[in-house]
Amino acid sequence: MSGEFGYAKIMGRRDEIIKASLGIDYSQYANGALAFDYERLLSDTGYTIDQVRVVQRRTAVGDTPLLELENITALVRAVAQPGKGARIFVKDEAANPSGSFKDRRAALAVREAKSRGHVGVAAATSGNFGAAVASQAAKAGLRCVVVQEAFDSRGIAQPEIAEKTRACEAYGAEVIRVSVGPELFFVFLGVLEESGFFNASLYTPYSILGIETLGYELAQQVQQQCGRYPDLVIATHAGGGNLTGTARGLKQAGALDTGVIAASVDLAGLHMASDHDFNRKSFTTGHTGFSMPFTTWPDRADVPRNAARPLRYMDRFVTVTQGEVFYITQVLAELEGLERGPAGNTSLAAAFAIARELDRDRIVVVQETEYTGAGKHPLAQLNLAKQLGIEVRRGDPRDSKPGQNIVIPECPSQIAVADIDLDQVRRSYLRNAIESLPEGVRLNEVDIEFLAAETRSSQDYVEEVIDEMS
Repeated sequence: MSGEFGYAKIMGRRDEIIKASLGIDYSQYANGALAFDYERLLSDTGYTIDQVRVVQRRTAVGDTPLLELENITALVRAVAQPGKGARIFVKDEAANPSGSFKDRRAALAVREAKSRGHVGVAAATSGNFGAAVASQAAKAGLRCVVVQEAFDSRGIAQPEIAEKTRACEAYGAEVIRVSVGPELFFVFLGVLEESGFFNASLYTPYSILGIETLGYELAQQVQQQCGRYPDLVIATHAGGGNLTGTARGLKQAGALDTGVIAASVDLAGLHMASDHDFNRKSFTTGHTGFSMPFTTWPDRADVPRNAARPLRYMDRFVTVTQGEVFYITQVLAELEGLERGPAGNTSLAAAFAIARELDRDRIVVVQETEYTGAGKHPLAQLNLAKQLGIEVRRGDPRDSKPGQNIVIPECPSQIAVADIDLDQVRRSYLRNAIESLPEGVRLNEVDIEFLAAETRSSQDYVEEVIDEMS
């Protein structure tokens, strides 16, 4: 597989390899130039939410606790205007076997792999999903290979990624570590073809259905504890599956009026595929380097049709700074006695800021936590940043410049969110959609209807924006 010939040969068989490793013929769902039958893609898996919950319970996944953060809520109220300061709850997904919500998607993928007769599963990820797949594969007696984008050209790996390598290997997985760039998908396709393992992709229907149980449980737990559904659920947003699955689960539970907010770490100006920028970020997920591209064009994924469609489900999209997330991580540990990893604390930082503006009787839920470890601890990430010449200081987080400095708040009142203009995001999505069309291909009415659903807008809006672009 080495050399240009090997790369071209493997990439040329991409769709064939993906189909063999998943058993899904994506072409059958196409019903327009751009449109595809999204709901049928999900429903054809044959899993209802109740069946998914049964699968997950067999391996101790799900049914995680919902915790009210009373001390953090008190701190919010201390820096809010009179009568303001919503109650903040958190769904403690660190209670799952490998320590994150990604056990939910891994449980279903591994179950599907075993039922189809595969002897192993493979995943391409630098994050918690690899550990989740490895954990579930161990439970099922399957082999596991994780292909991990791990280091830059100098061989420097972020401590958080190294921590995740350790976790995958602890569960018995083989970890193939590659450098930043296009090599990841090429190597992953080669692993799938050579091994015959099941493709535990982050972007398949199984992945989204696995996360639906999180939103479903969350809604039920808030209803039981508070007598009503939450007003807002805030999800850390990267590739889109976390938000998509949670929002769908909320709706299935009946929480139709609950607002869904996407929260990402602002890494504007840093390019995730850049060897130079790869280690100049202190977060490996939940940041704008993933969330913006996947929101404006989800089908950049490793499957032909991504089941994560975040723009369909978000009511608001906000960002926080790296320093604010580091700050709230320490607040969570010192005020609530919960030491948790960085990803979920992105949405907690956003929740802290948003709760300050809401009435005290409102309910805000942070929908996940993740386990922590030596490499995930803020000090490990901050030490690497300093070694790379990034300034770390206390001050106003609004002065942050990703890749140049990390500004940690001096007091909690400085924590704030920056809103991303969803109209601009919708326009970017539509521009990407039009540019993806082969020359001479025109949109039909089904395509316009599909694009309206994709952007949570109307057919008139879609047609108007497309006319502006032509």
